[in-house]
Amino acid sequence: MAETTYDVVIIGGGPGGYNAAIRAGQLGLKAACVEKRGTLGGTCLNVGCMPSKALLHASELFAAANGEFAKLGIEVSPKLNLGQMMAQKDESVTALTKGIEFLFKKNKVDWVKGAGKIAGPGKVEVTGEDGKVTTLAAKNIVIATGSEPSRLPGVEVDQQRIVDSTGALALPEVPKKLVVIGAGIIGLELGSVWRRLGAEVTVVEFLDRITPGMDAETAKTFQRALTKQGMVFKLGAKVTGAKTSKKGVTLTVEPVAGGAAETLEADYVLLAIGRRPYTEGLGLESVGVTPNARGVIETDHFKTSAPGVWAIGDVIPGPMLAHKAEEDGVACIEMIAGKWGHVDYDLVPSVVYTSPEVAWVGKTEEELKAAGRAYKTGKFPFTANSRAKINHETEGFVKVLADAATDEVLGVHMIGPSVSEMIGEYCVAMAFRAASEDVARTCHPHPTRSEALRQAAMGVEGWTMQA
Repeated sequence: MAETTYDVVIIGGGPGGYNAAIRAGQLGLKAACVEKRGTLGGTCLNVGCMPSKALLHASELFAAANGEFAKLGIEVSPKLNLGQMMAQKDESVTALTKGIEFLFKKNKVDWVKGAGKIAGPGKVEVTGEDGKVTTLAAKNIVIATGSEPSRLPGVEVDQQRIVDSTGALALPEVPKKLVVIGAGIIGLELGSVWRRLGAEVTVVEFLDRITPGMDAETAKTFQRALTKQGMVFKLGAKVTGAKTSKKGVTLTVEPVAGGAAETLEADYVLLAIGRRPYTEGLGLESVGVTPNARGVIETDHFKTSAPGVWAIGDVIPGPMLAHKAEEDGVACIEMIAGKWGHVDYDLVPSVVYTSPEVAWVGKTEEELKAAGRAYKTGKFPFTANSRAKINHETEGFVKVLADAATDEVLGVHMIGPSVSEMIGEYCVAMAFRAASEDVARTCHPHPTRSEALRQAAMGVEGWTMQA
């Protein structure tokens, strides 16, 4: 017999789930969020976006103290305290997860602790740590269980010598040699952390390029920047085996195109070849929902094939990004509440939080060419940006792609200082279907890095003034 009745029960307390729960509370829905982890926030807050940013920030300062500071006339001899670096990371994560608990209370959302599983139409079973099973009755169920790291046959993650993104956030020492399998965003961010702290980092990538999905010109510039920092890339290579010992790992690597195999020795190996939806063990079969071969749940505006069962975030098609899941969650709940919910997936930005940072939104040049769409390009280098020059941060550029006939901005690609904070300007512009001229004729503060955004927009019509 059901113990509690809710308008909506959300399974999963990550960015998609907790934002959905908060929005439900705001709209007056009786909502519960089921989370099996001991804290709210999901992968992002606990073992993903947030702790990695804490280490990226700290390691960037450490690297600056070891090199850049002297150029600025600041002479120091920094000493790494890895334990304290990890402790400040953990303190930040705790503060953030506690913040979500506060927001749940503020919006009258129940946090039901335990593993959630659909037990038929309108029912969610929650198994607590003590094994006690509670049944929640729900008019609507939202699956927001996120994703988990993908595995690679022959490379078994033990979180000791071979780690995934979770283990890479808590290595007990700085590796002498770290091999990263996968040149995607997660691998390059965490590889950067340990490179800055002193590790020799080799990145093995199956494809012949890094960061698939990133504009090709930007990716080449990005790889060149990371190479200058000491990262070594083995592209077009596949890992075919791994042997671990107490002291390290021996990897067997072969060219994808064929050829002789080689071995790589490392103290630690980070497996970062992507993520897969977490859809197993959720009782989907009890309501007739069947994920596809990749574990993805296909939906129609978040509605699954089962009435009253919805899905958002990493378990449905689209980029596996926290902010995309957040948008999904808000739109899904607004539809449940009888409102219009909408997400424009063309305007979901992507960011790599390395140094330099990379950020983009909209179409790449490769996508526009493949679609046969005529476009114009405006580009501005940070070497010509006064604030970047003053700060000795001149690596990179801003590139704006606009429709050749209408001038509507179709895509923006940035590599450089603080571009993660600046891509939002173009997200807003593109949401209002702005022309490049709209940005070009908008006053920007001087001296700021954001002037590069305007100068690149000017470049679309050929009147860049400062380069």
